[in-house]
Amino acid sequence: MQSDPRYEVIIYWSAEDEAFIAEVPELPGCAADGPTYETALANVRVVIEEWIETAQQLGRTVPEPRGRLLYA
Repeated sequence: MQSDPRYEVIIYWSAEDEAFIAEVPELPGCAADGPTYETALANVRVVIEEWIETAQQLGRTVPEPRGRLLYA
């Protein structure tokens, strides 16, 4: 399964972690980090795939990507 690029990803710099953080608001707990913006984005794509695979294995619903969220 390929990670779905339609999920919104929010990327920001964390001074505390000294890394870029990439979060996927539509998938609770789905986040990754990296030393660069590009690395954080690449890492979160892997985590999206793993999140979806795990949810499917556990019989949980995988939210459909909604695109841009109003509160983000």
